[in-house]
Amino acid sequence: MDEVEFAEHVAGTLGGLAGVEAVALGGSRAAGTHRADSDWDFAVYYRGADGVFDPASLEGLGWEGQVFGIGDWGGGVFNGGAWLSIEGRRVDVHYRDLDDVEFRIAEAREGRFDVERLMFHLAGIPTYLVVAELAVNRTLRGELPCPAYPEALRLAAPPRWRGDALATLGYARDAHAVRGRLTDTVGAVATAACYAAHARLAERGEWITNEKRLLERAGLREPVDALLSGLTPEPARLEGALSAAERIFSAAPGQ
Repeated sequence: MDEVEFAEHVAGTLGGLAGVEAVALGGSRAAGTHRADSDWDFAVYYRGADGVFDPASLEGLGWEGQVFGIGDWGGGVFNGGAWLSIEGRRVDVHYRDLDDVEFRIAEAREGRFDVERLMFHLAGIPTYLVVAELAVNRTLRGELPCPAYPEALRLAAPPRWRGDALATLGYARDAHAVRGRLTDTVGAVATAACYAAHARLAERGEWITNEKRLLERAGLREPVDALLSGLTPEPARLEGALSAAERIFSAAPGQ
């Protein structure tokens, strides 16, 4: 089956599970930036309070792979899902509790959010990620809101992200650079760059759902790569790199 047929097949099957109110296609497939070998990301939306959706029903479909229970990924934004192979295609399924999603929408409208640790993400993930998904994903079954970027979040998020970036650099200067710790200093700059990138996108009111293109979209890939290229463990060079990073991350976009 072609890509359209495959998306419809998976969405229709997931949407038929008890308790599932909506199914959305996410990731690069929804954005149209995928490659031929890109995996498929689907989110199933259910109402947690009713307790009807049971991951065992997903496992019962017989698709190859691993199905996790609700909460098996540690709770929070990524509270569970499945890693599957369907018709020879790699498919990830994420569970989305509509009670939690609606709470996150309300929080984002007031400019409030938390940041959760997530494997493979330097900056972690903001809890408004579930709101961003609604804005950028493609709803294939059911109905889901498509929120605009809240003005309160656009005002509140940048100073918090930028503050985290500068605090990370400051700590690296005192704890690592003066001792010639190259790895620790470079790691701090990379982490701070992701914080600063989140700040820039929030200032522009642009949603982001992962870190894969975070630095590029924020215009930070080239300056940060250039800053870290060829860096050596002399304290003076490390401190100079941190000072340069501070200037880059403090500047408003376009400066």
